[in-house]
Amino acid sequence: MVSGLVYGASGQRLDVYRPTTASEASPVVLLWHGRGPEERDVLAPLARAAASLGVVCFVPDWRPDAHDGGRTHLRESAIFVQRNAADFGGDTRRIALAGWSLGSKAAMAAALDPNALDGWRPQAVVGIAGGYTRPEPLTGRAPIDELTGAEESLPAIPIWLIHGTADPVVDIQQSRRLHAALQHRGWPTSLDEPDTDHAGVIMTEYDPESRRCRPSHTDHAVQAGSQTAHLLARAANITPRACQTVRRPS
Repeated sequence: MVSGLVYGASGQRLDVYRPTTASEASPVVLLWHGRGPEERDVLAPLARAAASLGVVCFVPDWRPDAHDGGRTHLRESAIFVQRNAADFGGDTRRIALAGWSLGSKAAMAAALDPNALDGWRPQAVVGIAGGYTRPEPLTGRAPIDELTGAEESLPAIPIWLIHGTADPVVDIQQSRRLHAALQHRGWPTSLDEPDTDHAGVIMTEYDPESRRCRPSHTDHAVQAGSQTAHLLARAANITPRACQTVRRPS
């Protein structure tokens, strides 16, 4: 692991999780955290699990409480990964974008609006416990509305969704609704529904005292987090249209 790299002019930092062994360039995942400012550490368990599956995982801090909602930080992190992934053993031809909670909404914008990240779109997006009916930081629009208004000529990229059935923070119906809308548009998509909550889906649990998520070793979190890590690895290593339009129950 490489920790605390400054990735842009704003001075925000990121961590890089790399496979222990790799004989060739590895697929890449850029993973955005949720609403809490500068919480890249919260995603450490998930990032380690993804790296153990052969993925180079970049996890940046960003600040949703910034004057622009964090848009500058998100864009800077995407530029950094595009330009520097190869220096960490990553394959720049295989970059997936993923996000948890608020980060998931932002990641979805990158799939649905080519201008969200200055014309760059990842090869796939993984949405983890996201809500998609309210505005997100990159475009200021709701992903579900963006999809409805997207041009038919917009090339579809695979969208992988995962959402815990016991999530008390973001209703699972948010992911189900987006999944159905993607299916209606003919986009390659899948939805996984593990039996866990909002924190468990990233292999953590919420600590009320610190008001942060911390690593969890409970069965439901370990199983759900592992499921999410496998989605990240599959999304980063796929070829176009490899994601089937199916919904997989837990």
